[in-house]
Amino acid sequence: MHLFPWQLKSARHASVVSVASANGPQAVPVGSASSFIGMIREAFAGAWQSGEALDCREDLLAFSAVYACVDRIASDIAKLGIRYVRREGVIWREYRAPRFTTPLRRPNAYQNRIQFVKAWQASKLLFGNVYVLLVRDAMRNVIAMYVLDPTRVRPLVATSGAVFYQLGADPLKGLPEQITVPAAEIIHDRGICPWHPLIGVSPIVAAAAAGTMGNRIQFNSRKFFGNMSRPGGILSTTGKISDETADRLKKHWETNYGGENAGRVAVVGDGLQYSTVMMSAIDAQLIEQLKWAVEDVARCFHVPLYKIGADPTGSKTAANIGALEQSYYTDCLQAPIEELELCLDEGLDAPDGQGFEVDVRGLLRMDPVARYDAHSKAVGGGWMAPNEARAAENMPPVAGGDTPYLQQQNYALSALAERDKSPAPSRTERSEPTEPTHGDDPK
Repeated sequence: MHLFPWQLKSARHASVVSVASANGPQAVPVGSASSFIGMIREAFAGAWQSGEALDCREDLLAFSAVYACVDRIASDIAKLGIRYVRREGVIWREYRAPRFTTPLRRPNAYQNRIQFVKAWQASKLLFGNVYVLLVRDAMRNVIAMYVLDPTRVRPLVATSGAVFYQLGADPLKGLPEQITVPAAEIIHDRGICPWHPLIGVSPIVAAAAAGTMGNRIQFNSRKFFGNMSRPGGILSTTGKISDETADRLKKHWETNYGGENAGRVAVVGDGLQYSTVMMSAIDAQLIEQLKWAVEDVARCFHVPLYKIGADPTGSKTAANIGALEQSYYTDCLQAPIEELELCLDEGLDAPDGQGFEVDVRGLLRMDPVARYDAHSKAVGGGWMAPNEARAAENMPPVAGGDTPYLQQQNYALSALAERDKSPAPSRTERSEPTEPTHGDDPK
């Protein structure tokens, strides 16, 4: 197949990197993005043997807090515009360069820019790794980009230190069979790498215990309320009964008084007594435990509680929305946004002094009153032109608005210093009046 100017070879034949060849360059597989899923992850020693292992990624995503954090981060980054800019002096200005902007505007046949960036961020948050396949033309220009399934990608390291990626078959991405490609054809964005520099780790690893507990709480609550909010219990008697009789009574009780039949009147005899043994929702304080699970998941993803609708104090108000959004950007979004920009610069071979920039103004917009006040102070202070303030509000420019203005009575300090060197006008000596001559009327 010819996705690139050079021939990609099947892994079944003469590979680009020989993993098992003793004569050619060897590459050592370093794992995959989902390698931690295959590991035994226990909340405590012996949890796996007792059937209490942590939930897998798919089950954890069913916990609302995990889904909300992933969707919030991915959606907030995807909705921001991406500009191509170049340095002009000390500032960066937007620059029209179709070679770089076209593949990002429509990365592939089935995704637009927002869907592409959202898939990028979701892969990074759920798997810890993003693998983007670059498709180039004969001039080595990128013409398409595909976010690959992380479970089908494996990084390889050759004995020389060169990095390659083994890609599994994926017809949607134009990969009918397994191939191996060099690192130059892959954008690899990853989370923190505590064990290997090519293997990122998802925040789900840290949130697994809290997410599992949240799922267990909801599962137990569903069973509890499915039983008409009646806890389980014990049927007991003072007399001795056989195992066969005990099994028969248990089956009869569960069939006739459990599930949808809970709450029906039971008539028992022979001294049988029923006593509850399971704690109720109030006794177990499930609401407090569920709240802690949500907070712990949000902590792992660095998402403030108000962003996922879990802030009981209602700290988000019109007065502090700007400060909260700035904190959310700094603590949660800035790092993945900067990594996205740098990965695009390197993947699309942007020259020095040029690159991609995510427009965060849409995220940090203040309320209208605060914005207008800030623009008025900037224009009045002389460091922003009126048309720049109008552009920030998506308004057309006006004649004469491209120049910053200041009031005329404002003087430079150097000019005032020069003025003070001269004597003050009040100290100027006046000429003495002359004496009247003879013949003049003294009046």
